[in-house]
Amino acid sequence: MTLGDSGALSERDRRLRAPLLLGLALLLAVEAVGGLVIFFARLASGTTPGESLHVIAGVALTVFYVAYQWSHWGRVAPWRSRLDYVLGLIATLALSLTQLTGLWLGWQWWLARAAEIPRVPYLSSVSAAHNVMSMFVLTFVGAHLGSVLWRGSLAATKSPGR
Repeated sequence: MTLGDSGALSERDRRLRAPLLLGLALLLAVEAVGGLVIFFARLASGTTPGESLHVIAGVALTVFYVAYQWSHWGRVAPWRSRLDYVLGLIATLALSLTQLTGLWLGWQWWLARAAEIPRVPYLSSVSAAHNVMSMFVLTFVGAHLGSVLWRGSLAATKSPGR
């Protein structure tokens, strides 16, 4: 936490505590844990515990992500050829593809539930793409956040008066 001369939080610290970012982080964590539980349970016992929560949280994550990304890009535009921007682009593409395939799978889940079909007939290729892209999301969102924080800490140590 960085306090200015007046004792107020820095702009970066305020952004890291913004309700939209915190909601996004919470939903991403719920989705990551839920997705891993579903993945391993399906492999181990053919069950999908927490699937309803995963679908509902996935829809909420999509809404939060669109709102967050809209405001985030408005703040960081234009494009710069830097590591944090490249990692952010990869994370954005991975999360977008994960959400699109997740919404497709969620739609299939909804249709199966409405028709009272006990086992959802997911398309294997869409499910596989969703699982693989989820791993990319975990990798590149973490790398993007790490590079942004690292760059910020370097800038803070080089600023005058330190």
